[in-house]
Amino acid sequence: MMSATTPAQAEQSAPKHMRAPVPVQTRSERFTSTEVTDFPEVTGREAMWKYTPVARLADLLTGELDGSPYVYDATTASGVSTEWVGREDARIGTAGTPEDRASANAWTHFQQALLVRIAGAEHKEVTLTRSALGGAARAAHTVVEVAEGANATLILQNSGSAHLAENVEFLLGAGADLTVVSVQEWDDDALHVAAHFAELAEGARLKHVAITLGGGVVRLNPSAHLAGARSDAELLGAYFADATQHLEQQVYVHHDGPETRSRVTYKGALQGEGARTVWIGDVLIGPKAVGTDSYEQNRNLVLTDGARADSVPNLEIETGDIVGAGHASATGRFDDEQLFYLQSRGITEEEARRLVVRGFLFEIVQRIGSPALQDRLQAAIEAELTTSVAAAS
Repeated sequence: MMSATTPAQAEQSAPKHMRAPVPVQTRSERFTSTEVTDFPEVTGREAMWKYTPVARLADLLTGELDGSPYVYDATTASGVSTEWVGREDARIGTAGTPEDRASANAWTHFQQALLVRIAGAEHKEVTLTRSALGGAARAAHTVVEVAEGANATLILQNSGSAHLAENVEFLLGAGADLTVVSVQEWDDDALHVAAHFAELAEGARLKHVAITLGGGVVRLNPSAHLAGARSDAELLGAYFADATQHLEQQVYVHHDGPETRSRVTYKGALQGEGARTVWIGDVLIGPKAVGTDSYEQNRNLVLTDGARADSVPNLEIETGDIVGAGHASATGRFDDEQLFYLQSRGITEEEARRLVVRGFLFEIVQRIGSPALQDRLQAAIEAELTTSVAAAS
């Protein structure tokens, strides 16, 4: 006599694209795969895509992508090397696996990965520049391997035209200390969808800073897995959206090891008809992550009518033995009293608005730790304010 098949067994035996959706109970239970065909077509109704203009990203979600090596520039420093490696390299896939179709499409199509190796306890600063990607739909994969005890600042500088889907992995060895600054100063028509995965060993420290000032649609999703005991992650972001720009970030911090710490702070300003920003922050404190100390926050400053900021903080705790955990979110307009105070001191309304926005965003920039880069980014924000805030006043 044959035994009956239960609904659950039938569900698991069915092809992935035919399975009924199962509610995800926790952030870590999301489906992952490196194959784009394992993901259904994106409709824009999915939880992870409902804020995104998916029609503008159609080629990156479903189309063929050029995954060949591209032209880049890298500054030199002792203990730092770059090279192209094949898909079979054992380090690829160590830090994370795609959770959405765009990331999987990039993973499916890249031919070689750019490997950045960093070693040596003495601090060094390296800039990796991409400015000639062009307008063709492209896939890319980067692996940043930081040796045990190494200390570095890595600047990922993006500019020019782009139509890019990519994955970037950061592998931090025990006691490693890495500051990575991803700067998006793309042309106005650029499309950029990126997933950043970081894996932290025992005692490793990561400061991940995302600065987004340019691009038509930019969706940069960083995630940090605090696997090792006493690892520490600080995820920072600053963004300024103009009319028709869509700037999005979905942040994920997974506390897995004991006595880990994280701080997430993202701040954005937006102005102009159709300007849109999205921030989603997920923090998961796993059952083994005793002694966790975590806090995430997002602040948005809306400068004009017609602009919209979405902010969604989420916190999941699976152990009661923690130091602390919390989250906060706020979106608002200029403080009239603040403007009145500045104007009462003889400052024009236009300049007062610039001062407020400058101070609002510079808080993030000043925490990078690289004086030369901080000065350059402050000048870039000033240029944005010169053309944008004047129109908003």
